[in-house]
Parts: sequence; C-alpha cells; structure tokens
Amino acid sequence: MSGSTRGPNDPRRRERILDAALDVVAEHGAIKVTYRRIAEAAGVPLGSLTYYFDDMEHLLTAAFGRLADSVSSRYGALLEAAGTPQEAEAAVVEIICGKVWGTDRDLLLSYELYAFATRHPELREVMRSWMRASRTSLARHFDPLTARALDALVEGLSIHNSVDAEPADRADVAAIVHAIASRPGR
Repeated sequence: MSGSTRGPNDPRRRERILDAALDVVAEHGAIKVTYRRIAEAAGVPLGSLTYYFDDMEHLLTAAFGRLADSVSSRYGALLEAAGTPQEAEAAVVEIICGKVWGTDRDLLLSYELYAFATRHPELREVMRSWMRASRTSLARHFDPLTARALDALVEGLSIHNSVDAEPADRADVAAIVHAIASRPGR
C-alpha cells in the first residue's frame, strides 16, 4: 500500500495504521515492529503515527485491542445465537474448531499478544478485557466456573490444534466440551 498516502482529512487513517500494525506484527513479530514499517504498510507519512499514538506501546495496545474486539465479537455472536444448552455446547465446539478466530493470522496475532503482554504490563488489560468478554458470552449459558473452564479450553485447544500434528477432531472436542459443561455439581 506504499505510495497511497492520503490527505490530512483522511477519516480512516487511524484505522489503517492499526490494521497495518497488526500486519507488521503478523509478519515480523511484535518485538520487531517499527514506526517506519507500520507507516510504510499503512501508506501514511511517518509523522501520522505519533500524531495518533503517543508511543509504540499505545499503538500496539490499540491494535491488539482491535484484534481482541473483532474475535470477541465473532465469539459472542455464536454464543448469543444458542438457544439451548446443546446449542451452547455446539457453539463452543465451533469456536474451537471453526473459523471464529477468523484466520490463522488472527490466531498468530493472539500468540503475539500473549507474549507481548507478558513483557508489557499495560497490555495485560487488553488480555483481561478479552477474557471478560469471552466469559460473559459463555456465562449466558454456563455457570461462572464452567465458563472459566470453557474459556481456558477454547484458548488452549485452539493453540494446541494449530500446532499439533494430530489436532483433536470435532467429535473429540465436542466430547471434551460436554464433559466440562455437564460436570457434577453444575
């Protein structure tokens, strides 16, 4: 997108910068993100980045927040559509096995967010907000402890399945979700 610099009244410039920041993170890793790479990917002047964001941490916090909101929205929509406990369990299976993450890129970006938030405490609130949104969506159908367990399962199995030579298939995931959702004492 280099060379497509827009005028000063570009209403989407901030969003293009955030999208470009995520592209750069996906390509190079959060640790290798630079203003120059983001500006080039967004097709904006370098000074635009500091106009919209005080520093790189603010920029990455906003970009990762945008990612979290996008994934949380897809996640929440599936659970909101569920009308029965069985449909809620099926929604959790779909979140794990389907394309709720959007793309492999989004899953890779979530890895980057976890790693970066570990070293940059100000980004932990993005993670906490994402977890709250996930658990709130799950709590429509499950008690708080089950919602917490299913949230961890979603994260863990999604990560494992993305790198495992023999990822858990949909039937196995459904059995695991059902075992958690129907645990004694629920």
